[in-house]
Amino acid sequence: MNKQRKNDLLALGACVLIYAIFEVLIQLEIIGPFWELNMVLICINIILASSLNMINGYTGQFSIGHAGFLAVGAYVGAIFTVKLGLPFPVAIIAGTIAAGFLGFLIGLPTLRLNGDYLAIATLGLGEIIRICILNIDYVGGASGFMGIPRLTSFTNIFWIMIVILFFIKNFKNSAHGRACLAIRENEIAADTMGIDTTKYKVMAFTLGAAFAGTAGVMFSHYFYIAHPASFTFMRSFDILTMVVLGGLGSMTGSITGAIVLTFISAYLAEFPEWRMIVYSLTMIVLMLRRPQGLFGSAELSAQMFKGLTKRIGGVKIGK
Repeated sequence: MNKQRKNDLLALGACVLIYAIFEVLIQLEIIGPFWELNMVLICINIILASSLNMINGYTGQFSIGHAGFLAVGAYVGAIFTVKLGLPFPVAIIAGTIAAGFLGFLIGLPTLRLNGDYLAIATLGLGEIIRICILNIDYVGGASGFMGIPRLTSFTNIFWIMIVILFFIKNFKNSAHGRACLAIRENEIAADTMGIDTTKYKVMAFTLGAAFAGTAGVMFSHYFYIAHPASFTFMRSFDILTMVVLGGLGSMTGSITGAIVLTFISAYLAEFPEWRMIVYSLTMIVLMLRRPQGLFGSAELSAQMFKGLTKRIGGVKIGK
């Protein structure tokens, strides 16, 4: 426990240092508005990729309807700030709870399915959420929910992201997380050992949906608008690509995948027609060269760097 606490403190110190560096660069206008926007988008995508990784990576399910929960958080948060005039923290909590509750309701019947059947079910449910929003005039319908104040900043999204990442890390290392990992490895064996597989699958699905709702609130309160076109299947595919690129079951992999693909999108902003081609080529090359993703199921750690240093040193000595 002392070693784990020490590692957590070191990680937290690194986060403070990273935040301080970027905040200074923003204040000095070395980082302009365009890249500040992309930094906020990176934080949102990290939350989305890490939350989906709880479902697809840790529990071994295959959900491709994550954009639906992103939409629920975006719209519920906007209703609380614009329609009800409540403070932003209340909107964040409400969007998180709404998306998590919907994930719980959806997870109970659908998580009895496996593989392709679950993927089709979650895809359909994500589209049902979007179509329902399209037909609700209270939230703007097909025109979108406009007039949302910009309450998201780099500071609050960065620290919300850090809190969520630490929660996911501790969840993975808890008894609940170990049960989810056991289900991923062999659901039948886990069930035989007395693990309530449905309970833990629904738990992971609910938490993943809730964090997607948090990201949705931050998303709509940064871009001034929540529009149904932002929450299509392609958005779910983007999030899934980040998870697969980094490695299913690796939180640092999800972070890396989110950063890499967000930067690719930023650089290809002037060539939107090439964006999906680059995405597709990236996935093809990855599946051919490293099908387990950049990190596989491993996490980036100091031991990894020490092992790499020893191998490099061994090569030099051998020469």
